[in-house]
Amino acid sequence: MLPAIEIEGLTYSFHGVTVLEDVNLSIRKGEFVALIGPNGGGKTTLLKLILGLWRPDTGTVRIFGKSPRQMSHRIGYVPQDIHINRHFPVSALDVVLMGKMGPGQKKFWHSAEDRLIAHQALGRMGMGDYCNRRIGELSGGQRQRVLIARALVTEPDILLLDEPTSNIDSQGQGDFYELLKELNETVTILLVSHDVMILSSYVKSVACVNRKIHYHDEPEVTGDMMNMFHCPVEIVAHGVPHRVLQKH
Repeated sequence: MLPAIEIEGLTYSFHGVTVLEDVNLSIRKGEFVALIGPNGGGKTTLLKLILGLWRPDTGTVRIFGKSPRQMSHRIGYVPQDIHINRHFPVSALDVVLMGKMGPGQKKFWHSAEDRLIAHQALGRMGMGDYCNRRIGELSGGQRQRVLIARALVTEPDILLLDEPTSNIDSQGQGDFYELLKELNETVTILLVSHDVMILSSYVKSVACVNRKIHYHDEPEVTGDMMNMFHCPVEIVAHGVPHRVLQKH
């Protein structure tokens, strides 16, 4: 079976600065991967290369054996830090329907089928009763559920999420990860995070990115990953914050 995501020999530079170097990664269908690493290590860049928004300087990215642009319809994406004008009159349903618009497409109307699929996606995220609520009136966790619903309306095989819990309080994060765990029954998930609270209960494997990449096919942080971090890593165990420190 072809890997869901396969990266070979990838290098990417921005303004002459190497961001990613000789990255090799193979992710099987059905995986739930936590992508961790320090700020500026290249995590978001890697997602955009997987999406086909950027092209590598060298190397290849394949989605089920084809280029990202050929397979963009099979990838759902929830970007980092979306700023929403709370006074802009757009409903949760309107936001989800934006997911039915293809790249560069200006679509100002939606079919009855589009609306049905959007309602179903909101219902799947537990947001069916909020379809007509303005997006700016929702909590951080509710907005994230709406954004995932937007990513799901294309019925993707792969879901990429960049720091999805950054605007969700600690109490709501557990519910959010339970939701992703349920989605993982049918969707391959690659999730960027600064903490590894999710390792013990939710994800299946971990990839640490800091210019290069270290992949571990188990939900734990290895010594090699710690060496890549060069800094403490925050985790949450049994609801209590901890820090994982290198031994000196």
